[in-house]
Amino acid sequence: MQKTVIVVPCYNEEKRLNAEAFLAAAAKDRDLYFLFVNDGSTDNTLSVLEFLKKSNPSQISYLNLEKNSGKAEAVRRGMCRAVEDGCAITGYWDADLATPLEEIEKFRKVLVENDLDLVIGSRVKLLGKDIKRKALRHYIGRAFATFASHLLRIAVYDTQCGAKIFRNTPDLRLVIGSPFKVDWIFDVELLARMIIILKEKGSEDFISGWFEYPVSRWADIRGSRVKMTDFLRAGVDCLKIFCCLYAPFLSRRYKQYILGKNPVLSSK
Repeated sequence: MQKTVIVVPCYNEEKRLNAEAFLAAAAKDRDLYFLFVNDGSTDNTLSVLEFLKKSNPSQISYLNLEKNSGKAEAVRRGMCRAVEDGCAITGYWDADLATPLEEIEKFRKVLVENDLDLVIGSRVKLLGKDIKRKALRHYIGRAFATFASHLLRIAVYDTQCGAKIFRNTPDLRLVIGSPFKVDWIFDVELLARMIIILKEKGSEDFISGWFEYPVSRWADIRGSRVKMTDFLRAGVDCLKIFCCLYAPFLSRRYKQYILGKNPVLSSK
């Protein structure tokens, strides 16, 4: 198999971080590594991460951010570290394990066997799938997902599932090379950046290397910090992304912001 580094953003996760589950997953798969990012936690999350690293220093490490920077920046910083360290595959996973760790191997198998660039989790309640989600959050989520699909102009069912893996490519390194403009729905902006880069390269069938994988199990975890007001924040973030993508002057500046360090792409 290929070295896979999963970034796990953590903010005050002391009580929800299942250390045993991460240790068991690492012990089972020697090609699987976990990079936790402590995003300025004010509880004892850092102590838990120190315990995890001490328990398996060859496969578990952490990056400590002194100040809370938000999930988007925590994930980005972690993925930058992972690709710099030369992993073949990287991605991010929610610390609460709403998506179980055993799904990682399924994601990786789909990615490798089909020579894909990314696999993203999708919470689809089908026969044979164990998806447990509160009704209100499900319906609001579906409305948002539909809007996000139209915003990106691709047929994506679920942009916000916190389980995604990517092949370490020059395109991915460009995507994560600069801070995201939004925090709450950075997943949407990440996909938008990939679309911009692939279009700049002249790729017409740019999503042929993308795959949505219906996760086998997913559950709302008690203690989630998602509030109803956060859906309003998501709406504001959508507006920001829309302006970055489609407002003539802003879209040109945003494209330069992403591609500026790449002389080949930025010259187009």
